Amino acid sequence: MKSKKGLTRRQFNLSMAALGGAALLPGRMLDAFAANAATPAKTRVILVRDQMALDGNGKAGKDIVLKMLDAAVGSLTGMKGLDGWKTFLKPSNIVGIKSNSWSYLPTPEAVESALEQRVRDVGVKAQNVAIDDRGVLGNPVFQRATALINTRPMRTHHWSGVGSLIKNYIMFSPRPSSWHNDSCADLGQVWSLPIVKGKTRLNVLVMLSPQFHGVGPHSFHPKYVWNYHGLIVGFDPVACDSVGLRIIEAKRRAVFGEERPLAPPAKHIALADTRHHLGTADPAKIEIVLIGYDKDSLV
Repeated sequence: MKSKKGLTRRQFNLSMAALGGAALLPGRMLDAFAANAATPAKTRVILVRDQMALDGNGKAGKDIVLKMLDAAVGSLTGMKGLDGWKTFLKPSNIVGIKSNSWSYLPTPEAVESALEQRVRDVGVKAQNVAIDDRGVLGNPVFQRATALINTRPMRTHHWSGVGSLIKNYIMFSPRPSSWHNDSCADLGQVWSLPIVKGKTRLNVLVMLSPQFHGVGPHSFHPKYVWNYHGLIVGFDPVACDSVGLRIIEAKRRAVFGEERPLAPPAKHIALADTRHHLGTADPAKIEIVLIGYDKDSLV
């Protein structure tokens, strides 16, 4: 995983090796080299799309989701197949897959099942894997978890602007509603709770059929959902949410024919970066890698 704070260790070592011959470079070339070496690496986010991800009824297929996840993990880690998953999961882990059970647009079963399969393929025992949302605090696997995978669909939200990966951890709080103040501005702080801090291994923002508009609590209407056929995958939940928000905002402009700001604004994503230092929200500091279907990607 690349750090948003600077060069990776490998990049640093390569730069130092190259500087061994720097005395042979002309002055201007040396200045350019030094400037390039000091440029912080961008946070990588994978947007993977497949036109066949949804069937005629809008239901996701597990086999295609598995292929999409493997492609994303491969791009994130530089390792093919199961080797990519083994870079951040190991057989001794106790793994909680934090899903989302909102009745109108839950995390698809195909996504949950695909993630569970890859966790088991790594060698994690069946009794050490669980999928849950509202019951995480009482779930014995989540109580003992050493690793978490975070997944939920992207949608507009009455209290926070959008329901996002950052917000998905609100159920780890004993009083979820206590985070609703100021448009849920401080959701990034939830990630500092002992039950989750430092445990998240992968984030999967489901963009198969996201919701781009809603009015009022628990608002849902099929006309505000569209088949985007995508998954946003990354190690940084803030960067993933930032990309998802960008797509939602672009879809709103396309449908409404004008700027139609979210009400309330999804301020918790930027503040998770600038106030809580959870990850990277600035689009200029995010590298989006698009895999697969690129028509109407909105990025």
